[in-house]
Amino acid sequence: MKEVKERYFGEYGGRFIPEVLRPAFNEVEEYFYKYKDDPGFQDELTSVLRDFVGRPTPLYFAENLTNHFGGAKIYFKMEALTHTGAHKINNAVGQALLAKRMGKKRLIAETGAGQHGLATAAVAAKFSMECEIFMGEVDMARQHPNVVQMRLFGATVTPVKEGSKTLTDAVNAALKHWTERIDDTHYIVGSVLSGHPYPEMVRTFQSVIGREVKEQIMSKEGRIPDAMFACVGGGSNSMGFFHEFLNEKVRFIGVEAGGRSFKDGDHASRMNGRGKVGVVQGYRSYFLQDGDGSLLPTHSISAGLDYAGIGPELADLGDRKRIEFVSVNDEEVLAAVKLTALKEGITPALESSHALAEAFKQVGKMKKSEVIVVNISGRGDKDLFITAPYFDTEWKEFLKREIERLDNGN
Repeated sequence: MKEVKERYFGEYGGRFIPEVLRPAFNEVEEYFYKYKDDPGFQDELTSVLRDFVGRPTPLYFAENLTNHFGGAKIYFKMEALTHTGAHKINNAVGQALLAKRMGKKRLIAETGAGQHGLATAAVAAKFSMECEIFMGEVDMARQHPNVVQMRLFGATVTPVKEGSKTLTDAVNAALKHWTERIDDTHYIVGSVLSGHPYPEMVRTFQSVIGREVKEQIMSKEGRIPDAMFACVGGGSNSMGFFHEFLNEKVRFIGVEAGGRSFKDGDHASRMNGRGKVGVVQGYRSYFLQDGDGSLLPTHSISAGLDYAGIGPELADLGDRKRIEFVSVNDEEVLAAVKLTALKEGITPALESSHALAEAFKQVGKMKKSEVIVVNISGRGDKDLFITAPYFDTEWKEFLKREIERLDNGN
């Protein structure tokens, strides 16, 4: 095995892990660098992404919204049309193929909104591997349709009852479990987080998004976009979206969860002075912390954006002002869902709708000759139990009738 070299992005990243996990991380690193440019591995990855995932995903011209705002042309990168409904499947496939080459029989993962858990469960079923997903009890309640689907794929969904019972706690639970099963288990980290090599590896597998965007926008517009918008939780969709364009003159806008307010516990906005630099869950980055360094509770209407930290590469790009970080609140997100559905017949995920909300603020002020791309990282089916009470006055009555019907055995 080659000598381990911890990887940093500026001052962020690294690998701060218990000694018991070092062999597992070393093995992941070895196999990632061995196979990431291997022609046979790339051929299999490309085949699975095409035939199982459904790549390439379309670059869709949102003509009605463009006319509505009267500014720049709006394009959507439709990751929502992948198998399982979000970008998470790109990384899950890549890591599962590495796990096969490592001889692993089990896959584990953490999940918040459920999309990464769903993707991991799907690839585990495809490759005939056991699967266990760790999910906070709060997220299990608000994303129960994804829980049902994960179980249908054969995965065990383990509720996490500690802490805030959301994504941060699910990561802790998954890491703890991995220490007990490193011989036969691979942990598919779902975002550009954790210790090296995960931030680089996840970004590598997600960068297919940006490569496709570049080819598609050149075909449609003959040039690169003026601005690109993506939501930012841990950061896998944004890094996969932005990375291909890092050396181009494109504005990157990363949109965090402003939640209910900027009081502690009401949001998940780590950048722009709200987060503090620390080392948590194996890496150095910005985290929402109190004065003693303990993680603060977070909130977002979207289960996928309420993580207390941010990927180290994003932290570095933010420090260098390469990415403009902003926040939008829950009300703005719901308004973006409704407008996009009304104007385009597309229901975006609540996570993606953070990016849409900020794009809608800016696009009308831009020139008609300009072009933007918004990453629609997931579709909104999974959010029905969150969004329906806001949009459907009969929702509660419907649920009551369904409970009565089930109780009566109908």
